[in-house]
Amino acid sequence: LTAVAVPLWIEDLDTDQLIPGRLCVRPAGASYADALLAHWRFGEDGEEVADFILNRAPYRSAEILVAGANFGCGSSREHAAWALRDFGIRVVIAPSFAEIFRANAVRSGVAPIVLPTETVAALVDAVTTGAPELTVDLERGMVVLPGGGEQPFELAELDRELLIKGMDTTDLIASDSWSAEIDAFQRADRERRPWIYL
Repeated sequence: LTAVAVPLWIEDLDTDQLIPGRLCVRPAGASYADALLAHWRFGEDGEEVADFILNRAPYRSAEILVAGANFGCGSSREHAAWALRDFGIRVVIAPSFAEIFRANAVRSGVAPIVLPTETVAALVDAVTTGAPELTVDLERGMVVLPGGGEQPFELAELDRELLIKGMDTTDLIASDSWSAEIDAFQRADRERRPWIYL
């Protein structure tokens, strides 16, 4: 992915800041794009706050967010990951993530990329003062740094597969790649507990 990256160097950015609780009540399938960082993006009158970074070009079309440590802390609401996804954010780069948020992000199609603090700070500076684009290569596990060079990152193989294929864990289990394992489990389980299958 090569895309505009928005810098948001805030540590401990919690899920209530990412999406206020009062906005987590939409019907299934509804978009949460306008709820992302709503406290900061919109004034009390509902109008956009002109100087907030996500309301300014080129960052309003960002697909990468570069943030501070402990991103997504607070409550475990999935809506925070959904709001990022629905806005168009496909990657969040930070020094660390809250574990539940990290899992929710992957299952929602948002890649949580952990890089060293000094590298993230340099990326924030680069996309603020220079060209705002970054490249993230999930297959190779690399972030291409502005001005050249690459920074490797680690991502669990299952998470990488889900993100590259655009799947969640239910999709993966239902896919043909797991059908042999599921069939084998069911055969063994029928022998062990035949009364379950009557």
